[in-house]
Amino acid sequence: MNRRPFLAALAALGLAPRLARSQVSPVQPLKLSDAEWKQRLSPQAYEVLRLEGTEVPGSSPLNHEKRKGLFHCAACDLPLFSSDTKFESGTGWPSFYAALPGALGTKTDLKLIVPRTEYHCARCEGHQGHVFDDGPAPTGKRYCNNGLALRFMPAQA
Repeated sequence: MNRRPFLAALAALGLAPRLARSQVSPVQPLKLSDAEWKQRLSPQAYEVLRLEGTEVPGSSPLNHEKRKGLFHCAACDLPLFSSDTKFESGTGWPSFYAALPGALGTKTDLKLIVPRTEYHCARCEGHQGHVFDDGPAPTGKRYCNNGLALRFMPAQA
């Protein structure tokens, strides 16, 4: 089968738009043993990043971070969010309306019975938080992030 009939078949099945939207992350995975993660992270960061815990709302100094820069994964240093997309959500956790391209992966979280979308670092799969559809324009998304899962890198002056 050459390419044109194959693409026509995909379109007929409704798969072409889905394939066009899917992105393969160019990020190289970082796989460490549980012992290596425990050595690399504080106990609190380990709880959030590796065990999908949640920090106490309002406890992160990153809630008040207003400088220009990038928010990186605290486990592997992959840039995840720009300060340009940070906003005050009133939830007690750092919130963003968009992630950097290819920086995150998602999965369905059923821990609270109601399905939620959990997101994690594309490199190390460290748990960051959950994304909701109640954020500001232009995306309408609210990436509600654990501050312990992030490290802020200010922009160079």
